[in-house]
Amino acid sequence: MHKPFRKILPPFAIALALTSLWLPTKTRAQTYPIDCAILLCLSGGWPASAPCSLARAEFIRRITPWPVEPPLQIWRCPMGASHETDRQSSGAERVIDVLFHEGDFRQSQSLPELERSFDTKSSDAIRHSCKAQTDLVQKVLTLRLTADRADIDISGPEFNFVRSIRVFDVRYASQRKVGENEQCRRDALVYLGTYGTQGEFAWAISKPTALPDAHVGLEGWGSNCPSLYNRSVFVDWQDYDGNYGFEQINY
Repeated sequence: MHKPFRKILPPFAIALALTSLWLPTKTRAQTYPIDCAILLCLSGGWPASAPCSLARAEFIRRITPWPVEPPLQIWRCPMGASHETDRQSSGAERVIDVLFHEGDFRQSQSLPELERSFDTKSSDAIRHSCKAQTDLVQKVLTLRLTADRADIDISGPEFNFVRSIRVFDVRYASQRKVGENEQCRRDALVYLGTYGTQGEFAWAISKPTALPDAHVGLEGWGSNCPSLYNRSVFVDWQDYDGNYGFEQINY
């Protein structure tokens, strides 16, 4: 029986895996690797590591107006080359296997051996290890990318965390009493961005009442008419284990 995802992919393993993706070049040249990093780090609950901190910063930057972009652009993370369709594996293993060749990532070491190795390496040594994997990175970056969705089948439940991401773009929402009769006037323009079966992203018209409870700024909308005004972008998600997370940016 396969171990749970968190035990297969603890924070040190995610960090080690991500260093093999990171190119030793400027951030602007890392467009493809950072979306693979977002995919991995989001699935693992954003573990504490330098690569995941960078990935989360980019995830949030993309929803910071203007314009509001899909926070995860899975079509920029090539996965087809390392995905073995005839291999039987658990959903947990598949998330990591589609990004890394088993031989390249796990090598001949057990996880405890990897952990000891990781703990004793300096950051300079890790960067040196990245350079040693240039051939793997080059192969990944030369893959054909699908325009707007993942380049492999991600319809299985192990990738539900991708489809859980929701982006609420509250262009404006105001509620106030007007006129001699103090009638309640409400005006709002809200868009909801969601991910489809294969990771394709689409916008649709929504409404303030569809905002999650975690959203702050429109409490009391639709009742008793308190004076309200909000412009914000709110994104929420669930990681691989179903843990809830969110970010809100007001503007």
